[in-house]
Amino acid sequence: MDNISILLVEDNKLNQRLMESSLKRFGYKIDVANNGLEAVEKYELNHKSYDLIIMDIMMPVMDGLEATKKIRIFEKKKKLRIPIIALTANTFNADRERCLSSGMDEYIAKPLNMEKLTKAFKDLGIIQ
Repeated sequence: MDNISILLVEDNKLNQRLMESSLKRFGYKIDVANNGLEAVEKYELNHKSYDLIIMDIMMPVMDGLEATKKIRIFEKKKKLRIPIIALTANTFNADRERCLSSGMDEYIAKPLNMEKLTKAFKDLGIIQ
């Protein structure tokens, strides 16, 4: 489990610190992107470095939906596929559908709940 590297995409500094410390307690390596554009750039440069992306939806510069679409386009060319989990305050079914249709694999409502996140990791085959 301690070899799992996560790209955490979150624009709110307080949320970044809270999520990063929660995830590090489980032994995960965390790299932070402050918006969707930064996430796309980091993933394209270091795609082999990450096992998972946790993506906020509402961010400045580029939102999580657009970032996910760009990542999936990049992956199609490279024949790659990384699990992307949406982490959002928007909890309506329509929001969930928008996340999944943009190419995300899972959807978790904020605030971060480690039980739900661990279940998502298991469902996606990240951990056993």
